[in-house]
Amino acid sequence: MAARKPVSILKGKDNIASTWPDEPPRFTDDMVDDFLLWCVKKNSSDITIQTDRPVYNEIYGVLYPGTYRPVDAADMNVFLTKIYGPEAGARLASGNDLDLSYEIRPDRYTRIRFRVNVTAVLSRGRDSAQITMRVLPSEPPTMSDLNVEDDVINSWNPRQGMVIVTGPTGSGKTTLLAAGIRMLMERKRGAGKIVCYESPIEYVYDAIKSPRSLISQTEIPRHLPDFARGVRNALRRKPNIILVGEARDTETIAAAIEASQTGHTVFTTTHTIGVAATIQRMVSTFEPNERSERAYALMETVRLVVTQTLVPKLSGGRLGVREWMRFTDEVRDKLMDMDFKDWPSEIQRILPFYGQPMAKSAEKFFEAGEIDRRTYIMLSSSTGAGGGE
Repeated sequence: MAARKPVSILKGKDNIASTWPDEPPRFTDDMVDDFLLWCVKKNSSDITIQTDRPVYNEIYGVLYPGTYRPVDAADMNVFLTKIYGPEAGARLASGNDLDLSYEIRPDRYTRIRFRVNVTAVLSRGRDSAQITMRVLPSEPPTMSDLNVEDDVINSWNPRQGMVIVTGPTGSGKTTLLAAGIRMLMERKRGAGKIVCYESPIEYVYDAIKSPRSLISQTEIPRHLPDFARGVRNALRRKPNIILVGEARDTETIAAAIEASQTGHTVFTTTHTIGVAATIQRMVSTFEPNERSERAYALMETVRLVVTQTLVPKLSGGRLGVREWMRFTDEVRDKLMDMDFKDWPSEIQRILPFYGQPMAKSAEKFFEAGEIDRRTYIMLSSSTGAGGGE
C-alpha cells in the first residue's frame, strides 16, 4: 500500500497552513478572542462564522477559510455566548437578528473592535446561526482619507440645523459621519460637547487629541431603548452637537427636527438615494394630516444633504461617489414659499447650483479613469425625485 501523503498536501490550496494553526478539536470560551485576533492579523476585514461551515475570512474582497473543520452546533453556542451572552439563542428563536459591537483588549493600550450581526439561518434542515463580524479601524478616517469634496467640508458645520447623510446599506454613511466628527474635534477650537446615539457604536474617538471637545457615545438599545429616546435625552444634556445614528421612523425624525429647532447641530443618516428623495421620504413618514406642518419644520432646519454610494475602482478597492446640496437661507426661503409636494422637482432643478448631482460626480470619476462605463451609467441614472431605498 502506498504511503499516505502529508495532510497539508491533501488539503490543497486552502491548506492547514492558511488556517488557524492553534485550531482545537472543539472551541472553548477562552479560545474565541485568540482566534479572532489571529483573523485580524491575517488582514481580515470581515469574519463569517456559520454552523456547518468553516469560519471564513474576507481578505481584500476574497473569502479564505480560517478553520479547517466546519463549526458545529456546540462551537456555535460557544461563539454566541462569548460574543453576545447566554440569551443569544432565545433572542434568535424569537425572530430577532442581533446587532452589537464586540471588543477585545489584548493589552491595556490596545482595543480591537468589531461590528457584529447575528442572524438565524437554516443549515442542513436545522435552525442555525450566522455571525458576521466587521473589523473596525482603531480610529475614524479623516475627510482627506475619504476624498471628501471641499464644498461638503465647508458646509459640514452649520451653527445650528441638520446635516443628513444618506445612501443604501453598506454605502459608508457611518464612516463619513465619523470622519466629519473627527474633523470638527480636531479644529483648533474643538467641537464642544458632542453626544452620539448609535446602533451599534462602530468608531471610537479615544485616539483623537481634542482638549476643547468632550464626546460621549450611547449604544441603542444597550443604553437607551431607541433613537427617539436618545434625542430627547440629549436635550437634557446641553450638547453642542447631537449625532443620531439613523432617522428611520416618525418619532426619531420628529425628535431630530425638534432638536435642530432648539439651536443644536444634528447629524443623522437615512436609507434614501438622492437629495430630493431624502426630503420626500422623510416627509412621507408622517401621517397625511400632519405632513405639511412637519415638512416646513424640516425645511427650516435642514442645512446639508449628502448622498453617498460605494462603487468598485478600476485600480481595485472601492470609491465613494457623492451627490450633495447646501440648503442656504435663499434655498429654504424659496422652497418654503412653495407647496411641499412640489419640492422634489424643484430640488432636482436647483441642485446643480447649490451642490453637485450624482451624475456630475460620476462623470468626473469616469473621465479620470477611476470607474468603468457601466458604473458611470448606473450612477448617472440612480438618483432623482422618485428615488428610494
